[in-house]
Amino acid sequence: MASLTQTSIIARKIIRFSIYAVIFIIVARFTIGLGIRIYRNFFPEPPPTPTVSFGKMPTLPFPENPGGTGNLTYSLETPEGELPNFGQQAKVYVMPKIPPTIQSLEFAKQKSSSLGFSGEGRELVETVFLFLNSSAPSTLTMNIVSGIFSISYDLRANPSAIESIPPAPELATTQVRSYLARAELLKDDLSGPVTHDFIKIEEGRFVPALSLSESHLIKVNLFRKSIDELPSVTSTPKEANVWFMLSGSDDRPNQIIAAEYHYYPLNEEEHATYPIKTAQKAWEELNSQEAKIVSIDDPSVENIKIRNVYLAYYDAGQYTTYYQPIVVFEGDNDFVAYVPAVTEEYYGE
Repeated sequence: MASLTQTSIIARKIIRFSIYAVIFIIVARFTIGLGIRIYRNFFPEPPPTPTVSFGKMPTLPFPENPGGTGNLTYSLETPEGELPNFGQQAKVYVMPKIPPTIQSLEFAKQKSSSLGFSGEGRELVETVFLFLNSSAPSTLTMNIVSGIFSISYDLRANPSAIESIPPAPELATTQVRSYLARAELLKDDLSGPVTHDFIKIEEGRFVPALSLSESHLIKVNLFRKSIDELPSVTSTPKEANVWFMLSGSDDRPNQIIAAEYHYYPLNEEEHATYPIKTAQKAWEELNSQEAKIVSIDDPSVENIKIRNVYLAYYDAGQYTTYYQPIVVFEGDNDFVAYVPAVTEEYYGE
């Protein structure tokens, strides 16, 4: 009997001390974890060394600065009152080159048919073909290797195409996406922001309209999606590399009045990290007239208030070997300027 009592006491002690041990381990792990987090808050772990696997890269194909912008001065007036912290490095992605094949023309004919044009094209220059629309005064010009294309419509031949009010933005976007999907051209990364512009025609020119009811056309811009939480920007800031102008016609061949499809794929799995400039360094380049100004309403204005500074990826609208980050400066007077984000030593000779 004494032996059973003694065994019971020992068992209870084992259970009690086991509970104490578990509680101690939990508290110890929490305390250690909290201590590490506090330490890393004051002494962050340095990022890994940039891989720079691609070596030196070609310079970015920025557009030329508009005239009369050489003497601009800038004042920083961001909501935070200071320049942001970009970190020390960013990813650079490969944009694989599309080689010509013996099937290039055949594939282009298939795409043309899916887009509503003749499957037989006429060669304009090497690799560029013109396809006609048998149901409307519309033409498709396509590079049969890269797949980029443009659509033009002769409104002089059929001015009735723009007599009706164009579709609302949501419907217009759906129409454009469906149109591209039929030709298997709605790529996964064309899922970024969608913007709309109301357009009217005055004296043979496209000009902005104030509302849908006053417009002849609606323009739909499909931007590339963000990568690494960085947006995509183009050489014309408010215009995507894939855009369509739609009329309000009920007849499908007469709905697309103009379009540009300048999409080049990128490989999100193949990338390298490169050191990037600080925002302060990019700011200094802006002030020393080294930035590329891509938008400004009135070039005669002498001082620009910069309202926003951020990192983005530059989607050039033409083939580039790599998809690279840039620093974007936005300000009053519809001002936008770009500075390459990767440090200078990693660009070609």
